[in-house]
Amino acid sequence: MSDACGCGHDEPRVEGEDEHEPDKWWQVTEIRAAAVAGVLLIAALIVHLIGGPDALGTGFEAVALIVAGYTFVPSTLKRLAKGKIGVGTLMTIAAVGAVLLGEVGEAAMLAFLFAISEGLEEYAVTRTRRGLRALLNLVPDTATVLRGGREQTVAPAELRLGEIMIVKPGERLATDGTIRTGRTALDTSAITGESVPVEAGPGDEVFAGSINGTGVLEVEVTAGAQDNSLAKIVKIVEAEQSRKGEAQRLADTIAKPLVPGVMVAAALIAAIGSVFGDPLVWIERALVVLVAASPCALAIAIPVTVVAAIGAASKLGVLVKGGAALEALGRIRTVALDKTGTLTRNRPEVIDVATTGGATRADVLNLAAALEARSEHPLAAAILAAVDDYTPAGDVDAVPGAGLTGHVGGIPARLGRPGWIDPGPLAADIERMQHAGATAVLIERDGTLIGAIAVRDELRPEARDVVAGLRRDGYTVAMLTGDNERTARALAADVGIDEVHADLRPEDKARIIDTLRGTRPTAMVGDGVNDAPALATADLGIAMGAMGTDVAIETADVALMGEDLRHLPQALQHARRSRTIMLQNVGLSLAIITVLIPLALFGVLGLAAVVLVHEVAEIIVIANGVRAGRARALAGPTPGMPKPMSASTASA
Repeated sequence: MSDACGCGHDEPRVEGEDEHEPDKWWQVTEIRAAAVAGVLLIAALIVHLIGGPDALGTGFEAVALIVAGYTFVPSTLKRLAKGKIGVGTLMTIAAVGAVLLGEVGEAAMLAFLFAISEGLEEYAVTRTRRGLRALLNLVPDTATVLRGGREQTVAPAELRLGEIMIVKPGERLATDGTIRTGRTALDTSAITGESVPVEAGPGDEVFAGSINGTGVLEVEVTAGAQDNSLAKIVKIVEAEQSRKGEAQRLADTIAKPLVPGVMVAAALIAAIGSVFGDPLVWIERALVVLVAASPCALAIAIPVTVVAAIGAASKLGVLVKGGAALEALGRIRTVALDKTGTLTRNRPEVIDVATTGGATRADVLNLAAALEARSEHPLAAAILAAVDDYTPAGDVDAVPGAGLTGHVGGIPARLGRPGWIDPGPLAADIERMQHAGATAVLIERDGTLIGAIAVRDELRPEARDVVAGLRRDGYTVAMLTGDNERTARALAADVGIDEVHADLRPEDKARIIDTLRGTRPTAMVGDGVNDAPALATADLGIAMGAMGTDVAIETADVALMGEDLRHLPQALQHARRSRTIMLQNVGLSLAIITVLIPLALFGVLGLAAVVLVHEVAEIIVIANGVRAGRARALAGPTPGMPKPMSASTASA
């Protein structure tokens, strides 16, 4: 928390501190002290009303001052010893000054109200911070592991890499791993925010906190308790929370110099007023101004909102890396979408084969599979899946941006894009394939064209609705892809995007993003790996389907952990609402200070009244900031959603 506010809540936290944080507001130390002080003040009021001894009433007030003051005076003195001044300093000076003027009751009321506001502030920040750390509670207290051929129950921290966990139906996974035996439908909703279970079987990656739906699983441990996916998410976000956005920097810019400035102004008011008027009156007014100008509400206005909003986003399966990323997300007006894996399902399939020169469909596919056998290109997997058997080609060389060459059965062969290989008699077929939104590759044997293969990555079923919703909300939507212009425009027309940039290399995408952000704040949405240059160039980088992908989480400012594209508009709406709340809080805080200072200066409000107004305003700011912690999960699968995808696909 800002140094301008409070009395030490911004001190560094220590490991395990969460265990001692209060669960209920009445368990907060400051609230309990304020309650005792409040009872003593009521007792003092009763004594004065019934005409009791003044010494008794003043004694009650003095004890109330000590009890309430103990919640902030000691920490204020410690901070002063370190050269730090804050609102606690202003309140301490005001309380001491009131006592010296003989206004013990005023000083006690100030301490009482300030203790309440400090307690509520501490509770609000603690509660919102838990929204993020609650992810770690998804990990069970124990795990079952095979050791020496026998099942043993151990703590997750005792799991070792390579060991086999036994996960029974209904149990949560204690850490990340790879399924060795068993099949299931995993509930990952608490992590990714998606309600559709994910089918998983041998070889699939699974993540800590997921719930095993049906069969018994044997899972090989691939990450320790401190390094699993949930722990990484929490560590990354907590480390990035110190990155402040524009609103936070504005609040700090105003709040930090305001405290010493107020102290100087109060001293001048007391000195100048004493020359031209009653010294006691002007010293008292100076103390009231000291309190009226305290920026505590301003200093807490942004942090409580940021912590609440980030915690809520994490529950939706949206990882937001700090206040700067949250504010940037709320300012975005242009969304640039990569095609593969973002608008599409990243599962390309062969949809058509054209032949020529007497070749058969099998001839074309088998030759293509032979050349693609050792390729990691996404199209290779689609071609290999379309054949039952093939013999890998020899002497295979990749020609960047063009295709592959090699020898199959001693005969030279080529596979590549139109332009590098002349489509010849298949030109019409190539045009038809591209108009259908497919990527076309040509296959040549011994210098003779034998066929063309159309591979298409189907649109996500929710893509059209998401794009329509973004445009309806006023966002400019663009598509960036390495595909050819004809294929790209066919798919863009299908999804409802007018602005298309095709035939792009990674560096070209970065250049386009730089151009787009010259007109409006721009977000780039991609897979976080191949789109790293564009993600880094954009005002905000958003990684799609980042669960289990360290590179994606580290590269992007925001990571959508699941595979449902509807999380994108959900995240944008959440951030816009949170940013609005931040601006409301800053505006209210500045308005309160602006109104209170002249009222205090001209004696309209006394010390207790100013403190009351100020602390009520702080409570309003905190309550408003906590509203950013409200976020509604996706209602369920979109119409037309296919059957649950495999876990390995979900983590791609």
